[in-house]
Amino acid sequence: MLKKVEGIIISETNFGETSKIINLLTDDGIIGIMAKGAKSIKSPLRSYTLSLTYGEFNIYYHEDKLSTLKSADVINEFKNIKKDITLISYMTYLCDLASQVMKQNQNKDIYNLLISSLKKIDNGLNPMIITNIYEIKLLDYLGVGINFSECAKCGSMKNIITIDPDAGGYICQNCYTDEVIYEEKVLKMLKMYYLVEIDSISDLKISDSVIYAINNFINIYYDSYTGLYLKSKKFLEEMTS
Repeated sequence: MLKKVEGIIISETNFGETSKIINLLTDDGIIGIMAKGAKSIKSPLRSYTLSLTYGEFNIYYHEDKLSTLKSADVINEFKNIKKDITLISYMTYLCDLASQVMKQNQNKDIYNLLISSLKKIDNGLNPMIITNIYEIKLLDYLGVGINFSECAKCGSMKNIITIDPDAGGYICQNCYTDEVIYEEKVLKMLKMYYLVEIDSISDLKISDSVIYAINNFINIYYDSYTGLYLKSKKFLEEMTS
C-alpha cells in the first residue's frame, strides 16, 4: 500500500553496498523504511535519507516489517539549526527524547510538540528554554508530571516557598526541611513553561540565572523520575557546559 507520511529521520543504517535503512519518527510512532540505492551518488533519494531530514515520505507501507521508500520531499530544512553544531545537538536530543517517550506513550501531541519546538529553535529562540519547555510537557506523557497545584508533601495550596525535584513539586513552609530554595521567579517560570503553548511563543526575555536554574531543576527531575538516560543528552550537556 502506497502511503504518504510526515516525519523526521532519527537514524540511518547502511544496508549492502548502495542501500540504507532509515527510522522515521512520525506522529504514529517510528517506521522502519528501506531506501534502496540511496547511498548511490546518482540516487534521487540520497539527499532525502540523511538523519534529521524532516519531510513527507511516500512509502510502500508494511505494518509488521520494513516499508520501502518511493520518494520524498523536504518540508523544512531547518537551515539555521544545521549550520550550528550546538543547535544540531539540541535537535538530535529532542528527536531522541521524543522517540523514547513515544515508545511508552504513542500520543500524536509528542510529535507535534517536537516539530513546534524545532521550528522555534530554527527561528532563533533560545534553544535551552525551548528544550526545557518541551521536556516539562513530556513529563505528563511519561506519567511523572510535576505537581504545580499544591504542596507535594501535604497538599496545601498556601505558603509555597520552593519546588523540589525529589518531592515532585511544590513545598510549603510547613513541610520545608532542607530543600534548595528557588527564587520566586524560577517557580513562576517553571509553571509558565508547563502552561505555555509552544506555537504561541514569539519572544523570550528571561534572565540567565533563571534559565540555568530551571535547566538544572529539570535535569535532576528527569534523572529522578523518568529512567531515561540518553547519550544525546550527555553530549548536549558537554556542548553547553
